[in-house]
Amino acid sequence: MKNLLSLILAGIIGGMITLGGVYLLQPASTQNAQITNEAYAKTISNNLNVKAGSIAAPSNFTAAAETAMPSVVHIKATSGGSNSQSQSNDPFDFFFGNPDRGGIRGGTGSGVIYSSDGYIVTNNHVVEDANDIEVTLFDNRTYKAKVVGTDTQTDLAVLKIEARGLPVLKKADSDRAKIGEWVLAVGNPFELNSTVTAGIISAKGRDINIIKGNTAIESFIQTDAAVNPGNSGGALVDANGRLLGINTAIATQTGSYAGYSFAIPVNMMNKIAEDIIEYGSYQRGFLGINILDLDNDLADELGLNITQGVVVQRTIEGGAAQYAGLLPNDVITKVNGSKVNTAPELQELVGRKRVGDTLKLTINRAGKTKEIPVKLKKG
Repeated sequence: MKNLLSLILAGIIGGMITLGGVYLLQPASTQNAQITNEAYAKTISNNLNVKAGSIAAPSNFTAAAETAMPSVVHIKATSGGSNSQSQSNDPFDFFFGNPDRGGIRGGTGSGVIYSSDGYIVTNNHVVEDANDIEVTLFDNRTYKAKVVGTDTQTDLAVLKIEARGLPVLKKADSDRAKIGEWVLAVGNPFELNSTVTAGIISAKGRDINIIKGNTAIESFIQTDAAVNPGNSGGALVDANGRLLGINTAIATQTGSYAGYSFAIPVNMMNKIAEDIIEYGSYQRGFLGINILDLDNDLADELGLNITQGVVVQRTIEGGAAQYAGLLPNDVITKVNGSKVNTAPELQELVGRKRVGDTLKLTINRAGKTKEIPVKLKKG
């Protein structure tokens, strides 16, 4: 009996030793594959639980779209008169889609509800010279709208309808938006109401020279979200459904989407809309300088060890910059601590301030860094 038990025990121990040996003799790749698969499963689990607006791409945009669509309106604007031209040279007409029939011009665009009591933000070119403006809400209610004020140099306008309790989008911080982030364009292209397209931020601070005039401010957010005629004045929103900008223009040779669209940043829009609502017009302060972007060749010419910033070409006689002591060839690198690499970025930051506001400019003068406070004046 003892011999039998000894044989059974020996067999069990022998089997365990054999199994252990087989495991130890397995190729390292087989053992690692098990670890890798476990890590991969954990990674997938983590990605599925990533919150919208984080680095990983959201699985869908339904929540953002559902949040944004009720706050975007359809705008129909018509104008007419004996002075109407048979052909328009307005560079925005391709984007807005203004047909001209017998001296009566009309078109459709989009707008974004700015406040629950009926203020609406859109582009100036959507309503410019319009005699009659009709706004249709997401729920198909229709209102006549009046123009509260416009600003041609930023292509923004504020309308007012007599309505209460309207849905208003939360606002993002366009300064913190990063290239590569997901965005949605919401509007009414080709009169296809409440259309949503998706893309990423392709660039920031983009100047495409579509707004004419020496005091124009173009510091667009560039995206690859599809935008077409009728989207003008609609919302650019982030992956959380927060308002990031007002869709304004597209880069195209045909009038239809060709890869890139451009939006006015919400931080800029908010300042102008508040001014128009409170004062009837944009209250803008000026530095009083002519500027250009610093590049490598100009940096070599000026003997600088930096290649990004905004060069002061000249100061305007009696302007804020001259009074504060800025000089030609000074390179502005920061405004109130915010880094400035290009002229459009500088124009946007200054454009958010009013006459009498003081900006702290960080400049590079002949290789030395200085800080100069500048009190803005009227243009």
